[in-house]
Amino acid sequence: MAAMAAPPPAEPPVPPGRRCPSLLAVEPLLFLTTVSLGLQGPLATQYLWDRLGAEHGYSDRNSSESTGCGDGNATADPLRQEVEALVSHWNLYINLGGFFASLFSVTLFGPWSDSVGRRPALILPTAGMALQTAIYLLVMHLELHVAFFLLGRIVSGLTGDYSLILASCFSYVADTSERRVRTFRVAVLEACLGTAGMVASIGGGQWRKAQGYINPFWLAFASSLAATLYAAFLLRESVKQRKETKLFTLSHYKAVYRLYRAPQQPGSRWKLALYSLAFFLIVTVHFGAKDLYVLYELGFPLCWASDLIGYGSAASYLAYLSSLAGLRLLQLCLEDTWVAEIGLISNIAGLVVISLATTTPLMFTGYGILFLSMAPTPVIRSKLSKLVSETEQGALFASVACVQGLCSLVATGVFNSLYPATLHFMRGFPFLFGAIILLIPAAILGWIQIWDSKHDYNNFQDASLSPTKD
Repeated sequence: MAAMAAPPPAEPPVPPGRRCPSLLAVEPLLFLTTVSLGLQGPLATQYLWDRLGAEHGYSDRNSSESTGCGDGNATADPLRQEVEALVSHWNLYINLGGFFASLFSVTLFGPWSDSVGRRPALILPTAGMALQTAIYLLVMHLELHVAFFLLGRIVSGLTGDYSLILASCFSYVADTSERRVRTFRVAVLEACLGTAGMVASIGGGQWRKAQGYINPFWLAFASSLAATLYAAFLLRESVKQRKETKLFTLSHYKAVYRLYRAPQQPGSRWKLALYSLAFFLIVTVHFGAKDLYVLYELGFPLCWASDLIGYGSAASYLAYLSSLAGLRLLQLCLEDTWVAEIGLISNIAGLVVISLATTTPLMFTGYGILFLSMAPTPVIRSKLSKLVSETEQGALFASVACVQGLCSLVATGVFNSLYPATLHFMRGFPFLFGAIILLIPAAILGWIQIWDSKHDYNNFQDASLSPTKD
């Protein structure tokens, strides 16, 4: 009973110099869940393509994998365009279902983790992802209707989905890192996304080509299950002062609201709003483009097979690693905001090239130009984290996850609707549209940095003149 009444001995404060990476490492969990997601994403889209194509009598898909479907008649094939539109719409329905299910669960579990700890907020969504993958496997084994994919996404959404995993992982890093190195620590965490996604994309594409869809999805299930066990039994809790808190209460939603309504730091309210807007636009374009990469590569004139699709997905994930290296190097001579601006220039240029790609080399050139495209997001996450107190990190990253969920909604609604609507005049128009949208966050970040610089300069002048006035 005495041990239960004294929580500090059970979770003693750990001096920064004695933190052990083996006990305070959330990266393996994020790696495992991203492997699962990286396997499911492109392969689920290809499964929908094959399944819906077979149901509508479009049988040219399998033969085209060896020939490259490389004749001009493919672009005018109405049946092929009908299948493309159907797959795009089903992606829209599935993503919408996941968003609406996770919209309230993420903002509930995030602030809750500030009190009870990060581990429960990591166990729930990883278990939900494992259950979603199990439902996908049942659909493929039993050839159930593809609408059961929607059921799997809803189940995962109710437990927080991948957005809650990201929110909890970034909160965990904020709990265990110092302010001066937080941007790089966040970038390291995002580099784990790229490494896992690259491995899953290359392995998934080749594996699917050799053995079909079932075995890669078994690996996705095993990865999600392993992440659940890691969070439950191996991960050290990062919240030092834990307390009993009700889960189903409005106070968790109020904690998120207070971040923007009554922030602790003066002048941070409008910065939180503007950084959140910039983050929303950047991630919306990222999600929207990523949703369409596979469809764009499957269609004429590229007509990629599953192995090339895997290489393409790996190339897109490689931007996480190259952005980490570029961020580290550019931080030696530039402030974080200007590194983010260079990343946005890389993103805009890459999307423009992809929108015009009609050959495989040009498509990979577009992926190559995106080498710094992931630099802005860790910078924005770090700046947001520094605007709130240590006890509000869960609520903050829950709000960021909510914004990210809204990004998923808008991206699927806009890009997956825009793609079939613009097939007849420019297949790459959604990518060009995304490049134009990215000009807005570039302007927002630049304006905040210039304002901060002027504000700091004025404060410095006032401080230097004050002794002379005395």
